[in-house]
Amino acid sequence: MDDNKKPETPSKDEPESSLKDVAGSVAAAFIGVQSDKNRERDFTKGKFSHFVVVGLIGVVLFVGALIAIVNLVLPN
Repeated sequence: MDDNKKPETPSKDEPESSLKDVAGSVAAAFIGVQSDKNRERDFTKGKFSHFVVVGLIGVVLFVGALIAIVNLVLPN
């Protein structure tokens, strides 16, 4: 079995990754887990710009949540 094979390029009739797929992949990347099947799907069907935008939104939400938690815990 050849593990070094390149992902196939998607044909025009294959659907792109949905927002749910992209969000799930970004969430998996945040915690460091991703299946090989999903990783290959991301590289063949996903657009880089979609992952960047969802990733930036995730980072902003994460940082905002951390700031909110710190402000709740620490006295004014």
